[in-house]
Amino acid sequence: MKPVNFEYMRPSDVVGALKLIASEAASAKIMAGNQSLGPMLNLRLVQPDLVVDITAIEEVRRFEDRSDEILIGACVTHADIEDGRVPDVTRGALPAVARGIAYRAVRNRGTIGGSLTHADPSADWHSLLAALGAKVVLRGPAGERTIAVEDYMLGALEADIRSGEMLVGVKVPKLGRNARWGYYKSCRKTGEFAHAIGAFLADPDRGVSRAVIGATESRPIVVANAANILGDGRARRLADNFDGQAVAKIVEAAGIADPLSRQTYVVALRRAIEQAQPQ
Repeated sequence: MKPVNFEYMRPSDVVGALKLIASEAASAKIMAGNQSLGPMLNLRLVQPDLVVDITAIEEVRRFEDRSDEILIGACVTHADIEDGRVPDVTRGALPAVARGIAYRAVRNRGTIGGSLTHADPSADWHSLLAALGAKVVLRGPAGERTIAVEDYMLGALEADIRSGEMLVGVKVPKLGRNARWGYYKSCRKTGEFAHAIGAFLADPDRGVSRAVIGATESRPIVVANAANILGDGRARRLADNFDGQAVAKIVEAAGIADPLSRQTYVVALRRAIEQAQPQ
C-alpha cells in the first residue's frame, strides 16, 4: 500500500514551519527522521494534506551546551548521540541508550524529538529522559513552553502537543560528579520492542533520586523521589538497598494487576540498578 497524495514542504526555519502547520484549511504532519511517520503514511493510518519536513532547519539539528544543561535539537539523530557528535553530560547514559535503539539504519535517521512526539510506550528515550529529569521545549502560536518529559506523553501514541505547535528541543540536565544511572530493557532479541524497561538516576550532589518503569501500555511510571527504593544514592552498591516489594506496590497502584507482568517490571528496574558502578 502507498500513501494518499499529499503536498510536501521543507521550510528553512522554525517560523516557516509554524506558519505551514498553523493553517486550518489543511491537515499537516511534521516529518523528521520518518521512521514512524513513513510506515504510518504507507499503511494510510494517517492521511495528511501536507507533510512538513523540518530536517533543513538548522536550529533543530544542533545542540547548545549551557551551564547546567544541554539543549538538544529535536532533529538530532540517535546516531549523533551514539557517536559523540553531541557532548555527553550524563556520564555515559545518553550514548549507551542510543546505541541500543533498534538498528543502525534506524539510528542514522531516527530523531530524539520524533521519538518523543510519536509517544510509543516501549521507546527508549521516554524512560531514560524521564529518569534524568529532562524537559521538552515546544513552540507554537502562543509562544514557547517547557514541560517535563514524563508529562509530554499523555498516553500510548499521544503527546501533549497543541494545535500549531512543534517540538524544537530537549533540555537534559548535567549530572553531578557522583551521579550513577542504570537502564535495562527486556527484549526477546535486539531491535524488537521492549516488554519492560527499568531506569534510574541517583545524583546525591544535586539531591536527585529518580526511578522509572517503562514499556507499560501507557506513559512510564515515574518515581520522582525514589529514596525508599535506592537509598540516598551514596551506598557503594545501590542494589543492596533495592526494595522490590515497594516497586511491586508502585506498579500495582499504577493499574498493572497481572502478577507476572508486575514481576517483570520489578526485575527490569532491579537489573538497571545492578548495572550501576560501585562507588
